Amino acid sequence: MKLTLVRGDITEQRADAIVNAANSSLLGGGGVDGAIHRKGGPEILEACRKLRASHYGKGLPTGQAVATTAGRLPARWVIHTVGPVHSTSEDRSELLASCYRESLRVADSLEAASVAFPAISTGIYGWPMDDAARIAFEAVRTAETNVRDVRFVLFDGAAYDVFEARL
Repeated sequence: MKLTLVRGDITEQRADAIVNAANSSLLGGGGVDGAIHRKGGPEILEACRKLRASHYGKGLPTGQAVATTAGRLPARWVIHTVGPVHSTSEDRSELLASCYRESLRVADSLEAASVAFPAISTGIYGWPMDDAARIAFEAVRTAETNVRDVRFVLFDGAAYDVFEARL
């Protein structure tokens, strides 16, 4: 597996799948989630609504992943995963690692060869960037997957620098 870092906008990635750091409602939000829904167009929201009406009536559980169309994005699919909110009183690192493993499992089911990840849970969910990078790399490196190209797409220079130091 080839691991690369990209500084930029995940919605511009030409990959088989991009991963959305979604909220459990799957209906859009802020940060990466909002950007993916805005740029991907109404097709993504419609697919998410269908998921909510069928398998995920109560929302997507933390640490799980599910795929939809990528709509108008240059990717083929969006893999939505719900990261945990960081806690100083409870170790939720296994849930964060699960986001990466489950996203790769879904990618395998789609026969995706390339996947672009954001830094899951590091925005509004408050996960410290250095610890998030450690967990992300460990989860991806130890995952049993057929994905050949994994990209971590970091929106700003500070996040990129932290991930680069961990790589």
